[in-house]
Amino acid sequence: EVQLVESGGGVVQAGGSRRLSCAVSGFKFDEYSIGWFRQAPGKSRELVSCISGLDSSTKYLYLVQGRFTISTNDAKNTVYLQMNSLRPEDTGIYYCAATDNGGSNWCWGTYDYFGQGTQVTVSS
Repeated sequence: EVQLVESGGGVVQAGGSRRLSCAVSGFKFDEYSIGWFRQAPGKSRELVSCISGLDSSTKYLYLVQGRFTISTNDAKNTVYLQMNSLRPEDTGIYYCAATDNGGSNWCWGTYDYFGQGTQVTVSS
C-alpha cells in the first residue's frame, strides 16, 4: 500500500524558513516521482516542486525557484521540501504526492497518490 505522510507544517514569519518532510512507503522509490503540491484558500492545488526517484532530477514552479529545495535522504524513504525566504503568499496546505509516470511527464503529469497534507501559514 502506497503511503505518504507529511509533517513539519506550522506558523512562520515572513522571511523565515521551514522544512517539510514526507515519509514514503509501499512502493519502489526509483520507479516513482515525488511532488510537493500546495493549496491556498480559495485556489486550486498547484505543484511547486518534484523529484525523480530514478535520477534525483528536480523541477520547481517559477514562483518558488531559488527559495525552495526538494531532496531525499540516503535511504530514499523521506522527501524534504526546504522553504526559505517565505512569503505570505506561500501560505497553504502542502501535500506530497507520488506518480509512476515516466518519460516527459515524470514531473508535471498526473499524480496518483497524495498524503493528508500539512498546513503552512506565513505571517506578515
